[in-house]
Amino acid sequence: MYTIKDVAEKMGISEHTIRFWAKSGFFPFIKRSETNIRLFDDYDLEWVKIVKCLRVAGVENKEIKRYIDLCIIGDSTVPERYSIIQRTREKTEQHIKELQEQLSLLEYKESFYQDIIKNNLKDSWNPINNTEYAK
Repeated sequence: MYTIKDVAEKMGISEHTIRFWAKSGFFPFIKRSETNIRLFDDYDLEWVKIVKCLRVAGVENKEIKRYIDLCIIGDSTVPERYSIIQRTREKTEQHIKELQEQLSLLEYKESFYQDIIKNNLKDSWNPINNTEYAK
């Protein structure tokens, strides 16, 4: 069994976040010790993994709760759960594409600045160095 502190360390999530998610009903089967401490088992960690995945992908808490509730209902909800996962994957792919574009620009600018530093050049992209702006 794992405490919230154990889960936080294991999953790379703050204890505060795990408590919030627990209060939000995202971990429907966690147990409590005799002193009322939340205890997670390996199955609960699977719930934590999917909740973390959905949150990182930008899924709102309300939609995550819906997903959890559908899981609890059972296999009859697989098509709706599949739809949630599919939409989330598509959004994540789009976000990754946008991040790749940003990364490419940052890599280009990094190389550009390295060249300026190495060769003691002026930044030709900086409007202040443009003669028309200098007037």
